[in-house]
Order: sequence, then structure tokens, then C-alpha cells
Amino acid sequence: VQLQASGGGLVQAGESLRLSCTASVTSFAINAMGWYRQAPGKQRELVATVTSAGSTNYADSVKGRFTISRHNAKNTLNLQMDSLKPEDTAVYYCNAGSYSGTDYRPNFWGQGTQVTVSS
Repeated sequence: VQLQASGGGLVQAGESLRLSCTASVTSFAINAMGWYRQAPGKQRELVATVTSAGSTNYADSVKGRFTISRHNAKNTLNLQMDSLKPEDTAVYYCNAGSYSGTDYRPNFWGQGTQVTVSS
């Protein structure tokens, strides 16, 4: 599975960005998809996931501000990011994986896309 992410950029605090990710195979074949991010000097963290059935999970830090969605027929994954904060600045990575119980396990990674939020 190859994943291509796009949509990053530079915005001011309070503004919005929409990230997109296109998969090389039909999303119907992918159990779950998600977004991670990694800020400078920090570990990569899970931001949000969505299953093939549409069930979503979010990191506490983005709940109420970010919305993850997927369009299985178009092989796309999106992350709508509203009310952005400077602490959201990071490289964002889309991925495809699966759930083992409550644990999301990414198996395939796209290249990162930079999101920078200025104060």
C-alpha cells in the first residue's frame, strides 16, 4: 500500500487546514487508517484513526478541533483541522493499519506533510 499525503502549510493560530491522503489500493481493503504527527524534539504521536466502518478515535489534545474521515470508494483519508494552535505544529503522517483490540497498529506509512501554526 502506498500513501500520498498533501495539504500541509503555514497558518495562523485559530485558522484551519485540511490534510488529505490517497491510498494506492481501495480503502475498502484497509481495516483502519490514521494520522500521526511528530513535532521537533518529540516522539511521534497518534492524532486520530478511523476504521472501515467509520468509527473514529482522537487524541485528547485534538478532540473537538480535528475531524478524521475516509472515502473508501475514492481511496482517500482526510483530516480537517480547525482552531489550530501553535502546539499543533508538526510533520503529519498518514498511515494504513489495523486494530488489535483497542490498539491501533500502523502497517504502511505515507510521507509526511509539514503543518506550521504561528501565534
